[in-house]
Amino acid sequence: MTVALRQIGGLPLKPVQHIAAQTFTFRELSAATKNFRPDCLIGEGGFGRVYKGRLEGSSQVVAIKQLDRNGLQGNREFLVEVLMLSLLHHPNLVNLIGYCADGDQRLLVYEYMALGCLEDHLHDLPPEKDSLDWSTRMKIAAGAARGLEYLHDKASPPVIYRDFKSSNILLDENFHPKLSDFGLAKLGPVGDKTHVSTRVMGTYGYCAPEYAMTGQLTVKSDVYSFGVVLLELITGRRAIDNALGTNEHNLVLWARPLLQDRKKFYHLADPLLQGRYPMRGLYQAVAVAAMCLQEDASLRPLIGDVVTALDYLASLSYDPAALSVKKSSPSPSREKRKERKSSIGVTTEEHGFLERMFKKSGSNTELHSASDPPDTSGYQLNRSHGTTAHDGPYDNSRDRIRNGRAYKSASDRDKAVAEARIWGENWKGREQKKTFDRACRHSLNFGSRTVV
Repeated sequence: MTVALRQIGGLPLKPVQHIAAQTFTFRELSAATKNFRPDCLIGEGGFGRVYKGRLEGSSQVVAIKQLDRNGLQGNREFLVEVLMLSLLHHPNLVNLIGYCADGDQRLLVYEYMALGCLEDHLHDLPPEKDSLDWSTRMKIAAGAARGLEYLHDKASPPVIYRDFKSSNILLDENFHPKLSDFGLAKLGPVGDKTHVSTRVMGTYGYCAPEYAMTGQLTVKSDVYSFGVVLLELITGRRAIDNALGTNEHNLVLWARPLLQDRKKFYHLADPLLQGRYPMRGLYQAVAVAAMCLQEDASLRPLIGDVVTALDYLASLSYDPAALSVKKSSPSPSREKRKERKSSIGVTTEEHGFLERMFKKSGSNTELHSASDPPDTSGYQLNRSHGTTAHDGPYDNSRDRIRNGRAYKSASDRDKAVAEARIWGENWKGREQKKTFDRACRHSLNFGSRTVV
């Protein structure tokens, strides 16, 4: 066991004591699952079965994965997972408690994640189960991205996950996401190497095109897979759904024409959301997904930039009831008015980040353009928080200011000055928001490039 672990990936693992995970006997884990009773079964797949159990001598509830000896996850993948999860620790990576390697039995013991996997909260929901709201979806996306960021940027050498998909994102009772199943993880390139060459592994519908065609793997391959999952969160559709027609069964191929036409973005929203999402937030999330899904790997953003964008989107507060829309498709003019009513301010720091991110994605957009006409819709920029507040036209018990009113008295002139100041602040805030909006729009216009 020690020799095998030392050889996996070439990591500097010396004595077996350096592995933090506990070792369990098969008898201990059999007792924890009541001899693997069917009522303890909580999941299964090509790798084997997962049982809920309770460790003897403690009150700790765990998830125990029993590998199928003839399944997809062999001895090598088992060793990789033990090694990776013993050496890598992050709030968005599942915690490996221990393992069992008695005879030909291979079992992994994880912390128990009460809400199961993300896939079960997006697809084929039973009638009594509520769908995820927009805010929860963005928080899950941001957390999963932070897990990838740790693997790509904090681990040394970097780790390429290679199997990022919705069924590998587990959720605790608070919908906090953690990445699981590290059997296919691979050490990334080091030194002057740009990629690692390996046998193509992963899940159809999530694999980056360059990896599927050449076997050349980079951290940008994970970024592509992340884009697919983000699209799943936005649309509620599976990455591959053979129950749909030929033109719709592949999520990315179905979404491609919609990603290229900003006026059609609202068609991407999961119908189960029932319109309860900020339109601007939807557009920005779609823009991030589109950048992750670019065919040219070098044009995809770094996962750290994706984390910054999604942390921002996850931090936004909104009133779902106020954002509920009718099921009928809105006209373009109504859509524009709705966009204005759900506009989001952009701070200087966020604006600078977006500029860098869009430049990396190949956009030639000048983010500081001020060619758009001023907007007088009544939005104000909250300077202390960098957010917008819609208070409508200035109105209180003492004076009423309305666009187009004639001001004759000194008092009226004072009111006009006050209105002008409000209008000026409004214009500045709207310019920032329009800048962000143009960046999102142009980031989807890849010129001769297309989204796969």
